[in-house]
Amino acid sequence: MNILVTGCHGQLGNEIQLLENNYPQHTYYNTDRDELDITDSDAIAHFVDEHHIDGIINCAAYTAVDKAETDEQLCTTLNATAPAYLAQAIEKRNGWMVQISTDYVFDGTNHTPYVETDTTKPNSVYGRTKLEGEINVQKYCKRTMIVRTAWLYSIFGNNFVKTMIRLGKERDSIGVVFDQIGTPTYAHDLANAIMTAIGQGIKPGIYHFSNEGVISWYDFTKAIHRLAGINTCRVRPLHTAEYPSAAPRPHYSVLDKTKIKTTYNIDIPYWEDSLKQCIDKL
Repeated sequence: MNILVTGCHGQLGNEIQLLENNYPQHTYYNTDRDELDITDSDAIAHFVDEHHIDGIINCAAYTAVDKAETDEQLCTTLNATAPAYLAQAIEKRNGWMVQISTDYVFDGTNHTPYVETDTTKPNSVYGRTKLEGEINVQKYCKRTMIVRTAWLYSIFGNNFVKTMIRLGKERDSIGVVFDQIGTPTYAHDLANAIMTAIGQGIKPGIYHFSNEGVISWYDFTKAIHRLAGINTCRVRPLHTAEYPSAAPRPHYSVLDKTKIKTTYNIDIPYWEDSLKQCIDKL
């Protein structure tokens, strides 16, 4: 197959590229804004036709959650309109699409892990635009796989793990919220799951993916410092109210992964095992 990967310089896009050699039967077109403007429907249509694209992995997104609150137009363009353009173009070739989404489509008030059929209720611009993107790609491309994920980190780009390591080395103490609960996702594991699904054949629908286990941001930070050998920085637990942000954060964003595990017969690593792998690489 000829596969278009958008957002190739981001965390997930880079991890996808690392795995492409494991699937050499396919031809990959790794693009970012310099190679393909996904806000230009004509440019997308031309690219998809010219390169006989069979499937799209859309890793491109507006992910600055707080900034999105005052930058709604661009956020909507990248997270909702652009996926629609991609879906329309690939549908004309009877192709498939993988769209990456987020736990922010929920309001975070659950007390049990979210399943794919739970009612969505985003309470931020970022969450609303990502949900609109989900709706658009399903509307315009019949063979769409939506993967919602959370707390993404990688050896690439800027992320929570890298920030906590840097701050742990720079400061004597830091405060991290303890009352927001979820599960980290190592982008390498998510990339593996996506490539496995493509290899088996995309089965349309919404899926949840994160690593296994449940943890708070505070406990996550403590684990990051322990695995990185940082022992001179005190980590203080904070209430969410003590760390105000422009966009509200979900208090509970644990995702149930049963559907993706049973559909594609994949094993998902425990969060701490994957965190150790990432920190060892860093």
